[in-house]
Amino acid sequence: MAVSKHPDRLELPPEAEPARAFIEALVERYEKRIRELEAQVQALTAQVQKLTPRNSSVPPSSEHPHAKPKRPPARGGKKRKPGGQKGHPRHTRALIPSSQCNRVIPCVPAACRRCGGPLQTSGLEPLRHQVWDLPPIEPVVIEYQRQRGHCTGCGISTCGALPAGAPSGQCGPRLAAFTGLLMGHFRQSKRRAALFLEDLLNIPCSPAWTVKIQNLVGNALEAPYEQLREALCEQPQLFVDESPTKQKNHKAWLWVAAAPLFAVFGIFLNRKRESLHKLVGDYSGIILNCDRAKMYLDGKRLQWCWAHLKRDIQKLIDSPDRQEKRLGHDLMRQQKLLFQHWRRYKSQEIQWTTFQKLVRPIRHEFAALLLRGRFRGNAKLRGFCAELYRRREHLWTFTRVAGIEPTNNTAERALRPAVIYRKLSFGTQSASGSRYLERILTVSETCRLQGRSAYAYLIEALEASFEGRVSPSLLPKASAVAAA
Repeated sequence: MAVSKHPDRLELPPEAEPARAFIEALVERYEKRIRELEAQVQALTAQVQKLTPRNSSVPPSSEHPHAKPKRPPARGGKKRKPGGQKGHPRHTRALIPSSQCNRVIPCVPAACRRCGGPLQTSGLEPLRHQVWDLPPIEPVVIEYQRQRGHCTGCGISTCGALPAGAPSGQCGPRLAAFTGLLMGHFRQSKRRAALFLEDLLNIPCSPAWTVKIQNLVGNALEAPYEQLREALCEQPQLFVDESPTKQKNHKAWLWVAAAPLFAVFGIFLNRKRESLHKLVGDYSGIILNCDRAKMYLDGKRLQWCWAHLKRDIQKLIDSPDRQEKRLGHDLMRQQKLLFQHWRRYKSQEIQWTTFQKLVRPIRHEFAALLLRGRFRGNAKLRGFCAELYRRREHLWTFTRVAGIEPTNNTAERALRPAVIYRKLSFGTQSASGSRYLERILTVSETCRLQGRSAYAYLIEALEASFEGRVSPSLLPKASAVAAA
């Protein structure tokens, strides 16, 4: 084979020229395709980089603090200084009565601060200065001495039994409640919890012992947890949401179903509808506040979250496509008008019937805008508008049924501490760990909603468990439900 004058081009025989032409055409075709795909990747990368928690479901924690939008300046255009502003009401710690103080130390001046002369008592009320501190922490250790006795008849020995309510292990109810809250409510790892107990409370502890305490707490909360879960199907409205987590090496999902005065968490290995049925039960007669995920669509009565929809509309506004941007502005205008009327109704400025009357033209205009996007614009915009228009009745349930909230913020607010726990701990390591987590999260959020002390409740639950009784209920009382 002869070498061509060009070093990068071989001189082929005439019969190989058709193959050369075919290969060169193929290379040119794929080079063009590569350039198109690189441009597409670049465009998609730029689009993903523009996704924020305000125009997508990206969690707020994924955004760098410096990337968040700056707050508008205060009135007058001046930048506010950090800390308390001039003229704001003073906030101080209230003094407790002197009788409740552990020690009262009188501070009597010895001589005049100017001339050093003797002083006469003025008889005025002294200036009170109170200092809060912690006492030296010493654990309370109770020893049970089980005596043995020998029978004079048969010779067998009998050991004295522990009194009722005495723990069979080495952990008392207060320590178990404190450690359970430390690992669940306060999101500390097993090793950190053991270090806290040893360094601050002077209690010898190992990570393995914290696992035993975790199982104690989880078992004590089984009955009240199941009671709350069975009560979910009796609620007229539930706020439901889910978030990914891990159980050992398996992907799992953490679900929450929140009522006005209690919330129930559940960890399942999938995000399917069957997990929702396991948590809530039969929800055919319940109005579910949720996002637009497909597993909720078998519900007869749904209220789609307008906070999620607002982020999707903002995404249209941020789009470079002019049709999407225009439709996004038009939809956002109707959304703002809707919630303006909603706030007036919630503040009792207008009546329910007046609110329904004001919302009626907004519904018609919103549907018309969805139809405009359904038959115009790109395929992505058409799919978004078509889905919303086809199931638009789920957007307006709160305008037909009094007392229904238009957003799913209640569930998201309840789920936020659990998401932070997942980020710190990377999930659970066993099924028993998942049961403990869903029960301690249920207690924590339910006590917060009811204004109760989670620590005091856990002590009662563990004392009941040690005594062989059923743990106290977490169901809200009838008077509390009526007030809510």
